[in-house]
Amino acid sequence: MSKLHLVFGGRVTDPQGTDFSDLPNIHIVGLFDNYADAEEAWRANAQRTVDDAEMKYVVVHLHRLLEPDA
Repeated sequence: MSKLHLVFGGRVTDPQGTDFSDLPNIHIVGLFDNYADAEEAWRANAQRTVDDAEMKYVVVHLHRLLEPDA
């Protein structure tokens, strides 16, 4: 089974948290079948928005949500 990862970003209410304040405008970067590609996509988007403290990109390990006991 592929280890799926979701990369997305958007505006957060607190730069240290993950409370996304503008859900309709979340930027879905994509789904990736390995962490290395997901991290590369995350890094590119995070660096592109580094000057905006309210923008945050994250990597979600979907494979952990799909099979939590694995």
